[in-house]
Amino acid sequence: MTRFAPDPIPGQAPSPDSVHPREATKDAPTSVARFNETIRAFISGWGSVWVEGEITSWNVRGGNVYGRLKDLEADSSVSFRLWSSTLQRLPDDLKVGDRVIASVKADYFVKTGDFSVLVATMRHTGLGDQLEKLEKLRATLRAEGLFSAARKKPLPFLPQVVGLITGERSDAEKDVHRNAELRWPQVAFRTVHAAVQGDRCVPETIAALQQLDADPEVDVIIIARGGGDPQHLLGFSDERLLRAVAAATTPVVSAIGHENDHPLLDDVADLRASTPTDAAKRVVPDVNEQRALVRQLRSRLGSRLALRISHDIAQLEQLRSRPVLRAPEGAIERRAHEVELLAGRGRSILDRRTTRGAREVTELRASLRALSPGATLARGYAIAHVPGGVIVRDAAQAPDGTEVVVTVGRGSFAARSAGEIAETASGERPTPA
Repeated sequence: MTRFAPDPIPGQAPSPDSVHPREATKDAPTSVARFNETIRAFISGWGSVWVEGEITSWNVRGGNVYGRLKDLEADSSVSFRLWSSTLQRLPDDLKVGDRVIASVKADYFVKTGDFSVLVATMRHTGLGDQLEKLEKLRATLRAEGLFSAARKKPLPFLPQVVGLITGERSDAEKDVHRNAELRWPQVAFRTVHAAVQGDRCVPETIAALQQLDADPEVDVIIIARGGGDPQHLLGFSDERLLRAVAAATTPVVSAIGHENDHPLLDDVADLRASTPTDAAKRVVPDVNEQRALVRQLRSRLGSRLALRISHDIAQLEQLRSRPVLRAPEGAIERRAHEVELLAGRGRSILDRRTTRGAREVTELRASLRALSPGATLARGYAIAHVPGGVIVRDAAQAPDGTEVVVTVGRGSFAARSAGEIAETASGERPTPA
């Protein structure tokens, strides 16, 4: 709404609010408010218009959307506002990178002099060119395995030197240094500044990456930027930079933008940090946490050691309480008694077996003596042998005059047979002499 100031009093200089911008001069300038109101009055006469473009920014605050539309071909963009009441009637999948057509009406904010357009309706017309290219590149790199978790290198627990690639005098550099030093005061940085947007971003970032990767003292490299318009983050989705990061031998941490910013560098890097602050926390351990962990481990070790000693003492006491250790002489006495009993039994058995053996020997000796020819000869019998050692069992074996050897109980002698001797009256033949 245009404000109308009262007519100036004759003889006085006109108020700046009363001077129309078209009538303003060096001596009678108009006010900023009058100038902005004039612009708004001029713009308010414009009607709604349909425009086509690509969404490059989409920020939701208080239910309303504040974003930017970029021309599909020319380097031109415009801010837009989308009220929550209008947002409820639009598709739910509108996002950065979408190509849309929208019915907009020009608006000029008098208080700040900002120009934007109010969106009445908006609908898709397809993916933006940039998003389409990024999606094709994403599919290619995924097929090559550059997004695979198997190829990602683990970060060292405590890096001696942290390489940092960021813009000169940037907030991202301050955030990384401050948060890392708060967590580990002795951390050392090797920072290489590079452009983080524009045409110089990719070549300078690649050069910085190669410089730090070749430094043997650098254990991990952080590429940090403090967020921004997605259009400004396109350099971190450049294929040349992505392949350089994949080829690096040093672990690389991507810390580009904020939670909603997601360039392809996040997928190729060995670790994605949501912010530069998060990168510092992920790369450097917290000294206080480590000290607390050491205290906790020492306490657990002391507890386990005390428990083990107590357990061993209890086992020793249990062993000492056993009868064999408490009174070992009792076991020895019982064993001694058993040994005496066994020894007595052994002697008794040995005596019985000895007696039985002696009796058996006597019996065998008597049997042997009874069966011995010598015993028979001792009773008066004799054995006659003819020459050749043949025993005479029949008188016919020794005819008259045959020389024989006669064996008696004690010795032997030679004799000559005298023929057959008649039987005695009792019918027995006398033993030849």
